[in-house]
Amino acid sequence: MPFEVIPAVDIKDGRCVQLVGGVPDDVLVSLEDPLAVAEHWITSGADHLHVIDLDGAFGKPRNLKLIYKLAKLDAFVEVGGGIRAYEDVADLLQVGANRVILGTAAVRDPTIVHNMSREFGSESIMVAVDARGGEVLIEGWTRSSGLRPQELGLIFQELGAGSLLFTDVETEGRMSGVRGDVIRALVEYVDIPVIASGGIGVLDDIRAIARTGAAGVVIGSAIYTGKFTLNEAFNIVSDL
Repeated sequence: MPFEVIPAVDIKDGRCVQLVGGVPDDVLVSLEDPLAVAEHWITSGADHLHVIDLDGAFGKPRNLKLIYKLAKLDAFVEVGGGIRAYEDVADLLQVGANRVILGTAAVRDPTIVHNMSREFGSESIMVAVDARGGEVLIEGWTRSSGLRPQELGLIFQELGAGSLLFTDVETEGRMSGVRGDVIRALVEYVDIPVIASGGIGVLDDIRAIARTGAAGVVIGSAIYTGKFTLNEAFNIVSDL
């Protein structure tokens, strides 16, 4: 399975944004039209998009109409942020999303992963493992679950999740470099694909993540602020 480079389209208040450390008011990038941004990434060669409804993750009213439009784009679209119930998953998959990302709901009640995977297929269910200080965070990264990423990752795997999204919250949005040992600790503990996120600031960070055995990387701030282009990231992958 080839290593994937996946551009992020994070939505807050109807805009495409990049936050620093997941803090709602610490906005690094804010663009008016998320749909145009997503289409730009596809035109640039992306066949996979990572779409997050930050308002949903923070427990506020969600950008459903916009999310539904993004889900219909001509790409493999994974969607997360505030997905709490069966209806959320069913609706997103029905309108065109290829994969949904469960976060807080899965940590609070891991059986939801089993139920959703059985209903919709493991390939359609990804679980977010967002960690800081060795503990998984929930509720938009505002609370600690008290559980380790490896512990939860293995539980989710056994319950049928098809993949994991691991975000190193301590580096997220800071473009300060990735911590390969932190990523590897989860990748080597589970047998399902792990997509990594957080800290990417230079092309060598992509190489570092690939060396951990991760299946791919989500890139946000670096391509939005011009640290490197999406095409340059694709070229790195072709050389791996």
